[in-house]
Amino acid sequence: MRRPAAIAAAILAGVMPAMAVEATVTATQVTQFNNAAVGEIVDKLIFRGGIAMTSPDDTFGGLSGLTITGPNHQALFATDRGNFVTGHLIYDDANSLFGYIGVTIEPMRNSKGDVLPRQYAKDAESVDTVYRDGAPVAVRVSFEHLTRVAEFKLTNGIPGGPAREIPIPDWLTDARTNETLESVCIAPPASAVAGSTLLITEEVLDEAGNHRAQLLGQDDHGPLSYQTSPVVNPTECAFLPNGDLLVLERGISMLNFVMNLRRVPAAEVRPDNLMVGELLLSATGGSIDNMEAMTVHTAPDGELRILIGSDNNFNDWQRSLLLEFALPK
Repeated sequence: MRRPAAIAAAILAGVMPAMAVEATVTATQVTQFNNAAVGEIVDKLIFRGGIAMTSPDDTFGGLSGLTITGPNHQALFATDRGNFVTGHLIYDDANSLFGYIGVTIEPMRNSKGDVLPRQYAKDAESVDTVYRDGAPVAVRVSFEHLTRVAEFKLTNGIPGGPAREIPIPDWLTDARTNETLESVCIAPPASAVAGSTLLITEEVLDEAGNHRAQLLGQDDHGPLSYQTSPVVNPTECAFLPNGDLLVLERGISMLNFVMNLRRVPAAEVRPDNLMVGELLLSATGGSIDNMEAMTVHTAPDGELRILIGSDNNFNDWQRSLLLEFALPK
């Protein structure tokens, strides 16, 4: 059983619990977005609803990356305190997101199998699932500060065990700030760069002032970049099944969070190229929060949907939102 007082004390001491703990998550449905109701068009997408999540567990929060790791909508978050949060998304009879249940929280580990020792090493920002022969076998996680990419094995959709570090270029390893590796995503089979891992930086710029990026792959290995936009920086990426790339952007303007979602054609995701995205969605103010996490998945009715989540930075005045959208047919 979990001991809240002991875990709270461990957090204050900078040490996370070494074992997985169960967390109760309460979800309140979100039925409006930018004055659009569920099922209505908002910009170039359809709003499909969402949830606002809260928990009495002090380790729930900081949800910076999101991916699907197993059947029955098993969803995994990576947090910026170095934890994996795993549970199942549930839907109501109208196929709207209703809750997040069966939640466990477990600390990430280093290559020796030890819990990450300090916050400088724990700042996970993005996660994506590695598939082999169509089955989810691992997740890849990107980190800021101590900039790196690590892979963790999946067992029944739950990551754990020692990290396996993925080699990245020296220019990226040497960029040790909190504005480095915000985005990691793995190209699907339909992509021209299938199986390659794409990394996009938040604030590491090339000579032209665009965001530096990198493809990690045996045949598709090399640098590329993502076009800079005013106010916002890229904070997450996810591929559509056809190979097109979605890029989530986040910023602050007039003390309000800003969110953009762009779609980059599959043909632009290649080494030595500048990726330029078409704007699909833009929002600011009360409809959003600090939007950092994103994944693409299939809803219970078979519809392809885009899930976008927010990192509350463990602040009481911020929210852990999970919003869902669909592409018009």
